[in-house]
Amino acid sequence: TSLAESPFLSVRDRPEQAVMLEMQDPKTGVKSQPQKLVITTIPHAITGEDVVTWLANRYTIEAEEAWALGTMLVAFGYIYPLQDHKRLVIKPDTSLYRFQTPYFWPAQQWPVEDTDYAIYLAKRNIRKKGVLEMHEQEQYNSLHKWMNHKWDFIVMQAKEQYRAGKERKKPDRTVFDCQERAYWIVHRPPPGTVSAMDYGLERMVDPNAEEVTGQSRVCVCVCVCVLVKFSITCNKHDPFLAPCLPSNPWVTDDVTYWLLNMANVDIPTKMRVERWTFSFGELLSDPRGRDDFRLFLKKEFSGENLAFWEACEDLKWGTAATMNEKAQQVYKTFLARGAPRWINIDGKTMEVTVKGLKHPHRYVLDAAQTHIFMLMKKDSYGRYLKSPVFKDTQKKAIGPDQHRFRSVKRRPSISPIIVRQQEKEERARMATSGPVDITQVMSKLSNKGKEVPPPKK
Repeated sequence: TSLAESPFLSVRDRPEQAVMLEMQDPKTGVKSQPQKLVITTIPHAITGEDVVTWLANRYTIEAEEAWALGTMLVAFGYIYPLQDHKRLVIKPDTSLYRFQTPYFWPAQQWPVEDTDYAIYLAKRNIRKKGVLEMHEQEQYNSLHKWMNHKWDFIVMQAKEQYRAGKERKKPDRTVFDCQERAYWIVHRPPPGTVSAMDYGLERMVDPNAEEVTGQSRVCVCVCVCVLVKFSITCNKHDPFLAPCLPSNPWVTDDVTYWLLNMANVDIPTKMRVERWTFSFGELLSDPRGRDDFRLFLKKEFSGENLAFWEACEDLKWGTAATMNEKAQQVYKTFLARGAPRWINIDGKTMEVTVKGLKHPHRYVLDAAQTHIFMLMKKDSYGRYLKSPVFKDTQKKAIGPDQHRFRSVKRRPSISPIIVRQQEKEERARMATSGPVDITQVMSKLSNKGKEVPPPKK
C-alpha cells in the first residue's frame, strides 16, 4: 500500500499530515537518497537544506518562515535528525534527517506508557552496556524502583526486542534505533527542554526557544572528563608540559633526541612505545610501530591486512601519474580471484570497490580500507597489545636519562647600528691623531690663490 493508504493514517483532516504526505511524494516531494553515516549507509535520507527549500517553494514563503515550519515538524516528531539528537530543530545545511514512520506520528495519539519507556531504557542499557546519559540513568533508576514488581517482565521484553534487532541488517537497525530514540525525545524530553507536547499538537510556540540547561550541563561534564583524561594521558608526551629526553635539541644543540626518535630506529624509546597503546591510529601513524605490528601479523598469518592498508595510503597520497598503475596493482595483489595476498571483505564492499576500480581515483579504495582498518582495530590490535611481540619490544625499549649541561653565560650581540657608529668614530679619531703632510697643505693653498674670481656685474 502507498503512504496515503496506510492503516496508521486514520486522521485525514490534520494539516500537518497533509504536509507530510506531500513532502514524501516520490515525484514532487523532498528528494531522498542513501547517505553514508560513519560507516553505515542510511536509506531515504534527506538534508535540512532540502526540507527548508521545498517548504519555501511549495508555500511561497520566506526562508525564515520555512525554517520555522520545518522546526515545528521536527519538534513534533514528524521528521527526526540522524546526527544531532540534542535539540529538535531543522538545520538549513547538509545535516541528515529522515521522515518518521507514521506509526510514531503524534497524530496517532498512542498512550505514552511508562512501561514502554522502561522497556526502551532497559534495551538501551543492554546495548550501551550500562552507560546511559545522566537524565536517562535517573529515569531508569526511578522506574526500576517504582516498577520493581514487574521488572523481570520489562527486562525480558527488552532482551527479546534487542535480540530481534540484532537479526536485522545494520542500516535497518540504525534507522529503527533513530526512530525510537526520536519518539522518546519528543515524549520524554531531557530536563530543561521545553517539549512541543506540553500543550498538545496545537502548541504554537518554538519548543526550542529556551536553552537545554540540563542537557548542556551533561555535555559539559562529559567534555571536561574526556579533556582531563586526555591531558593526564598525554601530559608526559607534550614538550610544552614535560622536558624532552634526553634534551631539547633546539635549546642544547644536542641531536640525541632526533637520533633516538628516527622513523625506523632499531630500538624505540619507552615513551614512543607507550604512545602505541593510546589508540590504533597512533600505532599506524608511527613507522616503527607499523613494523612491530607487521611482525605480529606475520606470525598470525594475516599480514595482508596491513599491507593492503599501506597500499591504499600509498595510492591516496601518491602522485597522479602512477594512480592507475597502483590501483591495478592493488587489485591484482589483494582483490582479484586467486590473488596472492587476498583479503577477506564482505561481498557488498568488494562489489563497490571493484566497480570503482574501472575508473580509479585517489579514494576508490576507501570503503575496503575502512573495512580492513576496523577489522584490525577490533580484532588484531587488542591481541597485539597482549602478545609477546609487543611485550618484548616494551621490555627492550630505551629510557634515556636527562642530559645535564653546564650553563654558559653568553654576552648579548651588539646592534649593527652601534657597530657602524663605532667604526665612524674610530676613523675620525685616527684622522685627527695621524701625522700631517705639510707639502699637501701648501699645494692646496697655492691652487686656491690661482683661482680667477668671477667678473663683477
